[in-house]
Amino acid sequence: MAGQRVRKVADRIHVIVAQMLERRIKDPRLGFVTITDVRLTGDAQNASIFYTVMGTQEEIDGTAAALVSATGIIRSEVGKQLGMRFTPSIEFFLDTVPESAREIEDLLAKARESDQAVASQAATATYAGDADPYKKPRVDESSEDDEIDE
Repeated sequence: MAGQRVRKVADRIHVIVAQMLERRIKDPRLGFVTITDVRLTGDAQNASIFYTVMGTQEEIDGTAAALVSATGIIRSEVGKQLGMRFTPSIEFFLDTVPESAREIEDLLAKARESDQAVASQAATATYAGDADPYKKPRVDESSEDDEIDE
């Protein structure tokens, strides 16, 4: 039961923070930021907010600084809208999932290219020895003829 309540509060914090960043926070350092996830501790005392930023490393750093400076305003608004006895402390973390996914996609593309290179080499490859390398017992043609005649 407490797990469901914590999830609902985390979802509500997600919406509140996203709306705050869209409408009320007017920091010029704030880039194109997206809130990806909110994780709330079981006692609802600490909220970890994960975000992604589209842009260069300078824009990512500027957005991180803007979020740190706006943490107090965001926390007070979260407290007002949630109406809880204790407002959770808020901490922002850059979400690394998109970067990891991009790295995995790059690795998969390299694997596909190497598979295609191996397949193209295999298509034109020939055997180093005989086409059938397995030894077979010798068959005398004269003995087969004798068995058939009898």
